[in-house]
Amino acid sequence: MRTGMLWFDNDPKTDLPTKVLRAAAYYQKKYGCSPNLCFVHPSMIKPEGPRAAGIEMRPSRQVLPNHLWLGVNDLPSS
Repeated sequence: MRTGMLWFDNDPKTDLPTKVLRAAAYYQKKYGCSPNLCFVHPSMIKPEGPRAAGIEMRPSRQVLPNHLWLGVNDLPSS
């Protein structure tokens, strides 16, 4: 992912997959394509937790808590 959209959501009542899907809907409306990759702070991801449909979530310490960095993964999967 070379560029992305930074999204802030600190709603404590909403789970992470719902936040990601909400941000992805906005991304799709704004940019005309759906994101498939989302970086979040490691403290926000639970390894056994649910995932957002069609969007890969990866931990990154470069992303602050309560922020999502969404975009399109332009690198081939290995």
